[in-house]
Amino acid sequence: MDGGKPSLSLVYQAVQALYHDPDPAGKERASVWLGELQRSMYAWEISDQLLQLKQDVESCYFAAQTMKMKIQTSFYELPPETHISLRDSLLSHIQNLKDLSPIIITQLALAIADLALQMASWKGCVHTLIEKYSSDVSSMPFLIEILTVLPEEVHSRSLRIGANRRTEITEDLAYYSTTVVTLLVSCVEKSGNDEKMLIKVFRCLGSWFNLGVLDNNFMASNQLLMVLFQVLQRDETSTNLHEAASDCVCSALYAIENVDTHLPLAMQLFQGVLTLETAYHMAVAREDLDKVLNYCRIFTELCETFLETTVRSPGQGMGDLRTLELLLICAGHPQYEVVEISFNFWYRLGEHLYKTNDPALHNVFRPYIQRLLHGLARHCQLDPDHEGIPEDTDDFGEFRMRVSDLVKDVIFLVGSTECFSQLFSTLREGNPPWEVTEAVLFIMAAIAKSVDPENNPTLTEVLEQVVLLPETVHIAVRYTSIELVGEMSEVVDRNPRFLDPVLNYLMKGLREKPLASMAAKAIHNICSVCRDHMAQHFQGLLDIARALDSFALSSDAAIGLLKGTALVLARLPLEKISECLSDLCAVQVMALRKLLAQDSSNGKSADPTIWLDRLAVIFRHTNPIVENGQTHPCQKVIQEIWPVLSETLNAHQADNRIVERCCRCLRFAVRCVGKGSASLLQPLVTQMVNVYQVYPHSCFLYLGSILVDEYGMEEGCRQGLLDMVQALCMPTFQLLEQPNGLRNHPDTVDDLFRLATRFVQRSPVTLLSSNIVVHIIQCAIAATTLDHRDANCSVMKFIRDLIHTGVSNDHEEDFEVRKQLISQAMEQHGQQLVTQLLHACCFCLPPYTLPDVAEVLWEIMIFDRPTFCRWLEAALKGLPKETSGGAITVTHKQLTDFHKQVTSAEECKQVCWAIREFTRLYR
Repeated sequence: MDGGKPSLSLVYQAVQALYHDPDPAGKERASVWLGELQRSMYAWEISDQLLQLKQDVESCYFAAQTMKMKIQTSFYELPPETHISLRDSLLSHIQNLKDLSPIIITQLALAIADLALQMASWKGCVHTLIEKYSSDVSSMPFLIEILTVLPEEVHSRSLRIGANRRTEITEDLAYYSTTVVTLLVSCVEKSGNDEKMLIKVFRCLGSWFNLGVLDNNFMASNQLLMVLFQVLQRDETSTNLHEAASDCVCSALYAIENVDTHLPLAMQLFQGVLTLETAYHMAVAREDLDKVLNYCRIFTELCETFLETTVRSPGQGMGDLRTLELLLICAGHPQYEVVEISFNFWYRLGEHLYKTNDPALHNVFRPYIQRLLHGLARHCQLDPDHEGIPEDTDDFGEFRMRVSDLVKDVIFLVGSTECFSQLFSTLREGNPPWEVTEAVLFIMAAIAKSVDPENNPTLTEVLEQVVLLPETVHIAVRYTSIELVGEMSEVVDRNPRFLDPVLNYLMKGLREKPLASMAAKAIHNICSVCRDHMAQHFQGLLDIARALDSFALSSDAAIGLLKGTALVLARLPLEKISECLSDLCAVQVMALRKLLAQDSSNGKSADPTIWLDRLAVIFRHTNPIVENGQTHPCQKVIQEIWPVLSETLNAHQADNRIVERCCRCLRFAVRCVGKGSASLLQPLVTQMVNVYQVYPHSCFLYLGSILVDEYGMEEGCRQGLLDMVQALCMPTFQLLEQPNGLRNHPDTVDDLFRLATRFVQRSPVTLLSSNIVVHIIQCAIAATTLDHRDANCSVMKFIRDLIHTGVSNDHEEDFEVRKQLISQAMEQHGQQLVTQLLHACCFCLPPYTLPDVAEVLWEIMIFDRPTFCRWLEAALKGLPKETSGGAITVTHKQLTDFHKQVTSAEECKQVCWAIREFTRLYR
């Protein structure tokens, strides 16, 4: 928008193009141009003019949305003396546009609410608005819209109004809450059965419940509560109204989570919800799924709210177990979506009972869990006319996965051994249809691991029966039986006589396309658990691995099989490992050679990642026990494979994805043989540095950190590793110093500081005495504000570990040198670091990163408390003390309290608590 303020006609054209241009490129151009306009200072005036002219819905919507956005993100652009006129013009716009379109009213209501929250001089805004508009029926819809969004915006992420202002506003809203509810009551009385108005009223009431400011004695006896339950009891209530009423009741139940402090309201809601059972049955009879789901949400919210009471005093007062009966009635509904709503409650109930570990209490709830499990097993049944294996990626497949997780979490209440036996007896004694058998096997697979494998005849009997299943049974039954066998690998380990029949059964599955991946997963499980017994079958595993692509396996299943094979390989006698590893890798190495030959002949490059991933999994899991002084049996193989990996890396050096897989493969190769990879160090580092100069893939930095970890303690390697770091840092800094460089390359930041941290851990003096360290520290200080989980974590860990090397006297001879070097670094960067960290906490970083920041501040303080006190004081003086809307952000007392809490802390978590509380003032 450098060309000055655009004309209104130009803005109109752009808005028209955005909505009506048939050419997508035209739409895109308009969108970019309008986005720039919204960010400019002209947006205020232009949107005000558009709203005044009221030419059409599109331009008014754009203007209203722009107003809301500017108030949320750029309120500081306006001088304080303009706030009142902005408020007055917004109120006149919403009144003039009230009949144009509800979406415009919502945007303007949000703009007004966000203004009220930021504009400290607008006192008692609720009172002003009600006084001004409540007598005019036609203004009622927008008045209620403003009163609905106002409490919602108090905790909005897009407004940084700070904890002091938030508290002030919440107290203000609590003071006027009864006035608002009384307004809503009179609205309902005046409008009679006007459905649209009722929906607005319920939405508004729900919003005030969510803020948690309604007086519970006042609400308990309020007429609106009766209206809510009447609407929910009436059979003829429309879907939209039913949903609004349900949302409102759920908000009310959520608001009284702390039941003991809200007894009168809790009692009313409790009794009100229990009256809805008949209405639920009516909705089921009418096959009205929307209403059924709403009732189930309400019943679940009821159970969640009264969970503590129910566990504390089951069957008494509001611990009445009829609440659980309601959920079990829902579990009996034929649609699985209904029972799924209640899963979170059953998890929480299980967790509570597990913690209280009281057998008498478990007995009270056991019958409910048994009935739940019974219902879940029925819901897991596939359709009788289903063909093929169970799908695990569609909605129903995901539901079954959630059932499996839930069953695992609550099975302790019923006892997994008894449950397993009961399930098995239903199969043995009846002759159920295939879909019942499959569902029972599915639930058995979920709990198999939690059944005690010691002397358990049922388990061995199940294994005996399953491996005898004929190939004529439904393929879904075979699929799930294979899954069950894989989950029973502990039983096979305790009863090795089953190993042969189980492997034969799984091999049959492996040869059939639909069953192959599940069979591969089961073989992988058996290899992981029965490593020693499987050693005699290694040749068979090797044969499978060589012919891997002749089976119809998903890539994960193929990788799993190779992992299983590698785990067993590591248990072979040492002298056999080298040759067997060579055999296992040969297929992948041949494939990579073939690709390289093809590439050179036709100039096209084929994708090698599948082979690289397979080699990586083999190296990762071949970890034999090697005594000191013995040559690592994998060393020779890895040296032989290195040239192919090196050539593959060169051939694909421009492709980040393939280079990443190469580095991953090399990382596991280096980790596999540890110091035994010394002969690769020189050529590998040379190649990494050369490629990185042209293609700065961050995975090279990560691979560098692995090399530093393995070799950083070796006196003879330190200088070479430092040279590597310096060579990698130059292109890295160039990349990160570009505009938005840190934000655009978080992976590079993450991997750079992993590398630097490894160096600090392995050879701090080498790094601290080098020229590069100043640049790394400066880069770290700049990157502390980066809001990216992994990158920020790496940066903080680097700074923490760096300072810690000068704190921890581990009686190494270089401690004094380290302390001196850290002291110099802190003299140079300490104040800047503390100021930047405080700024980052208050304005840039999400709350979950604060413990990491606290650790850094703690280390600085441990290193030199008196100096740190001065640095922190200076940093605090630089923070803004009030918002652009004139509200106090932080008082002098809050600043001094925070300084004192941090500087007198005796452990790191006290620093963390102090930061957490203090930064709320800026959020």
